Amino acid sequence: MIEIKDLTKTYGSFTALKSMSMDIAKGSVFGFVGPNGAGKSTTMSILATLLAPTSGTAKVGGFEVTEHPKEVRKLIGYMPDFFGVYDQFKTTEYLHFYGASYGLPRAEREKLIPQLLELVNLTDKADFYVDSLSRGMKQRLCLARCLVHDPELLILDEPASGLDPRARIEMREILKELKAMGKTILISSHILPELAEMVDEIGVIEHGQLIAKGKVQDIQNRMRAKRVLHIRVLDREAEAAAFLQDQPHVSMVLHDEQGIHVHFGGQDEDQSNLLLALIGSGYRIITYSEAQTNLEDVFLEITKGGDAT
Repeated sequence: MIEIKDLTKTYGSFTALKSMSMDIAKGSVFGFVGPNGAGKSTTMSILATLLAPTSGTAKVGGFEVTEHPKEVRKLIGYMPDFFGVYDQFKTTEYLHFYGASYGLPRAEREKLIPQLLELVNLTDKADFYVDSLSRGMKQRLCLARCLVHDPELLILDEPASGLDPRARIEMREILKELKAMGKTILISSHILPELAEMVDEIGVIEHGQLIAKGKVQDIQNRMRAKRVLHIRVLDREAEAAAFLQDQPHVSMVLHDEQGIHVHFGGQDEDQSNLLLALIGSGYRIITYSEAQTNLEDVFLEITKGGDAT
């Protein structure tokens, strides 16, 4: 659905994107993560035909974005990180306006708009003025606007930005429903655990470069060489911590009231051998487990040392 090759965007001496290449399959949900200023919004703006790249190509549905912008716009629904709404409109009038902009006949809009309002849980706000809606409701209304012309691809730049926990949950459930409907979704978000629940793949971007791409589980597995082990022993815990410090593949040992935390660089067999060494030395093990790596851990590890401003 999306094909990006050597995409570059510069502003004078500043490079916002540097030779980015990636593909996103039709019907998939792709999570775009990275620090502020990393290049996420620049990439999305190019895909939405709002910004021309300096070099490289970007295709949506087989159409190159700079050569066939009208065809691309028919295929996409774009929700920017900051968007305006026409406050003097009622909710239904707002959607009628955008439906008419896409050339939808009045009769078709009359059938479609109630369905869209039901999808985004705004049926009871159909006759409310837009300026009376909460931020979360406005976010959902903007999402409904993106769906007016039934696009194949949704480009959502921080759709949950600024929302309270309940509104984020509501947005997440709507996106899950859109995924079930077969929409291709490109979504950026700083709410990483919630993003992990719905995406098929993630791409991590920093300083305008794509530095990691793949399934969340695959990226987590590649990082397991940097695992952290949590160990508790029945007694002689300080002595066990000192013992562990001298073992193969151990880079750091921390000891606190919760037990012993071991930064371990070995593989599964090495981890098993470490447990055997502890038991063989007479330490009575209560807990021996590996800390689970989540999407936030992946993001922080991949981008460590980067400038997140």
